[in-house]
Amino acid sequence: MSAFESVPEQHEAKRLLSAALAEGPVHAYLFHGPDGVGKRELALRFAGELLGDHARVARGSHPDLYVLEPLGEQIRIDDIRELRRDLHMRPFEADRRVYLVFGADSLNEDAADALLKDLEEPPPYAVVVLVAERLGPLPETIRSRCQLVPFRRLSEPALREAISKRAAGLSEAEVATLARTAGGRLGRALQLLDPAATRRRAELIRVARAVYIEPGLDTSAATEALLAGIDERGAEAKAAAEAHVETLELTGREAEQRIRRAQRGAEREELLALLEELEWWYRDLVVVAAGAEATAVHVDRLAELREDATSDRLVGAERACELVRAAWREAEELQVSTPLALEALLIRLRGELAATAVTV
Repeated sequence: MSAFESVPEQHEAKRLLSAALAEGPVHAYLFHGPDGVGKRELALRFAGELLGDHARVARGSHPDLYVLEPLGEQIRIDDIRELRRDLHMRPFEADRRVYLVFGADSLNEDAADALLKDLEEPPPYAVVVLVAERLGPLPETIRSRCQLVPFRRLSEPALREAISKRAAGLSEAEVATLARTAGGRLGRALQLLDPAATRRRAELIRVARAVYIEPGLDTSAATEALLAGIDERGAEAKAAAEAHVETLELTGREAEQRIRRAQRGAEREELLALLEELEWWYRDLVVVAAGAEATAVHVDRLAELREDATSDRLVGAERACELVRAAWREAEELQVSTPLALEALLIRLRGELAATAVTV
């Protein structure tokens, strides 16, 4: 069985890493691609193969493994200086030392410059693995000194299989909906299996429908309902981070930064996922109205979609998709005020769809 078999798909990444194990690794790799598609797991599996001890690598206790993650919003130069000091220590047990840098796209300018020096002239026993969602924030000088290992969104069949293994009691429609809603990200699919996530999703769809069903919709109250879901997801991440830092030897400031970053990251992720699914709901109105139900994302909500997907809503739903997509891009690229951005979006959506709202 391949060392990488536990990670679904990612055939190109597995091919590159299998070749590295067979022929000998280069000094630096850059894993890049969407969150939740297997980059972290494959990085740990690769490190386990290089060091010959998967169990201790998984626990983070191997003496020749060094793991760096951002404690705050960025990886700063002090973090890289500490890594550089370690980098010039010879291996303790294995033939090499492995350095995993997660969140590498959060390196600030000074940290990136400092890391570059060792990527240009690395010790012969060191293998550095940078893991990033986006290539854009990383300087070209760093990218050019690493072997790029691309990761893709997973196929729907792969997600369906993974979901079915973990939640055998779901119907085919529920499995299909979760797989499509996850957008090719296994991490997101597994999050959606949580009962709290199911409740948040139901509330989102209620708000999405209320935009065109309820003539007297209170957009402030609807915004608060969506914000409550984002806050809940942040609180879950905060609690998990607090439990994790208790097992680590961190200073009070470091622990606080790690917890804050986990909470903010989860809130941002929930906002982007919320906007993504909101767009898909209005897209489903369009495809169902066009008679293309087989391509709908919300397979488990076809009865409501058939009721809602009237021909007079078609133009408004198409425009709604454009508005939500624009809001997603702003949230992904810019620092936005989430409450203001969400309420402004709901008001604009009302403007596009209000003409077709009916009294209930």
